[in-house]
Amino acid sequence: MPPDALLNGYRRFRDGRLEEEKARYRELAKGQAPETMIIACADSRVDPATIFSAAPGELFVVRNVAALVPPHQPDAGYHGTSAALEFAVTGIRVRNIVVMGHGQCGGVAASLAGAARRPTGMFIGPWVELLAPVRNPILEDPSVAMEDRQRLLEWRGIQYSIENLRTFPFVRAAEKCGELNIYGAWFSIGEAKLFWFEDATGSFAPVEPD
Repeated sequence: MPPDALLNGYRRFRDGRLEEEKARYRELAKGQAPETMIIACADSRVDPATIFSAAPGELFVVRNVAALVPPHQPDAGYHGTSAALEFAVTGIRVRNIVVMGHGQCGGVAASLAGAARRPTGMFIGPWVELLAPVRNPILEDPSVAMEDRQRLLEWRGIQYSIENLRTFPFVRAAEKCGELNIYGAWFSIGEAKLFWFEDATGSFAPVEPD
């Protein structure tokens, strides 16, 4: 049997939200056409649909450890994030991609631990080593305080994933012809506050509530 928490949650969904959105689900059964893809962390505390108050069908979401986008690697390996990206851009033709990291990210912490040669897992270790090109300069910079490394790497990791997005030919082509916009965001768990990456300044600024 499924866990009680899941069963009870499903029943609340059937008795509550579904009653309000039956028409939406009937329409979604015909297909999906979300305008925005979110590449987010698998962390249970950071749910894109909750943060953006999104209804079913509004967001195409892929989640992995540390919200990382690997560089384009056209080989026969297993590339889950890359496959989702390809489907989003060439299949359902999303108009926006948002790479969204967050505070207290365990994947970023694992990358920092890996740099100190502390074990980070058979699969996690190689995955978070994707951050090495932006992690190592932070660790080698004496002006960056120890307590600032985690957040700075969370921010730099988002920017690096955006760079990696643009190594995919279909992403570059869609962005060049104006069919695709790429953004970065970072969510503070403790403050429940969203920060948006601004190209003009190269920094993250808080999104102010109305």
